Amino acid sequence: MNLHICVLPVSFLLDLLLGDPAWLYHPICLLGNGISFLEKFLRTAGGCQKPGEHPVRETICGGILALVMVACAFVVPWAILFVLGKSWPMAGLLVEIFWCWQLLAAHSLKKESMNVYQELAKRDLPKARYAVSMIVGRDTEQLSEEGVAKATVETIAENTSDGVAAPMFYFALFGIPGMFAYKAINTMDSMLGYKNERYFFFGKCAARLDDVANFIPARLTAFLMILASFFCKLDGKNAWRIFRRDRKCHASPNSAQTESVAAGALHLQLAGDAWYFGELHQKPAIGDKDRAIEPEDIPQMNRLMYGTAFLGMICFALFRMGVTSFL
Repeated sequence: MNLHICVLPVSFLLDLLLGDPAWLYHPICLLGNGISFLEKFLRTAGGCQKPGEHPVRETICGGILALVMVACAFVVPWAILFVLGKSWPMAGLLVEIFWCWQLLAAHSLKKESMNVYQELAKRDLPKARYAVSMIVGRDTEQLSEEGVAKATVETIAENTSDGVAAPMFYFALFGIPGMFAYKAINTMDSMLGYKNERYFFFGKCAARLDDVANFIPARLTAFLMILASFFCKLDGKNAWRIFRRDRKCHASPNSAQTESVAAGALHLQLAGDAWYFGELHQKPAIGDKDRAIEPEDIPQMNRLMYGTAFLGMICFALFRMGVTSFL
């Protein structure tokens, strides 16, 4: 029996039970430090320290950063696992499980979103705004209680793909190196993929690469979320209806895929206009405003996230078993 087929299920269980222990240095921190170092180095070497002054240079330097980060994120863990696999197979297996556990974010997503819920439950709006600012990129200082709850539900819906299902998908295809490469892409987008003066050109390649990397996972996650809606006793039929109608109602080709399912399953209206860095961004709404968004929608959305993650874990583990058998 190939023990490597247990990597994803065991890692999923570890994340479910333990999350990310605070005393462990997380690989995302290493990726983030690498991105920051390369940005500083490439801006200096490319002569594009002043944003917007040399658009072509900035775009090229940003592209080099993306290429180097993805290559390193894939090759380094592949090399480590290759050496361990040849010399100490059981150690290699344990390292695979450890890394896979660290790169799954279901527990962290639930923990951070429930921090928001707890502050809303205490009716402490300033602290709720601060808590949600830790997990969203928009301005939160003026959000109402409903706005805070909506932002939290939206980020759970989007990160069900980005933080949970998509890493599983790339693990199923390429193993741990695939997970690391995907997380490098996702981290670059979160750090560089802004349409502001500093990153409009430099972060363009990172943002486009993230769109490509998430294109298939976002759609697979949406279908898994629709199926999970039935198991979670939510409105799966409405989730399918809103998904078909509103899945393209976003500037990103991927974000509305899971947000539309969540909106339909919970009978909420998500998205719409939002403030980023002091600038109002007008965006179409997703879903029907059947009722007002409430704090209780946060734990409901987490339940749907975990249902989706569990179905994804089964599907991607079986797919990985097929891949390893073929190889």
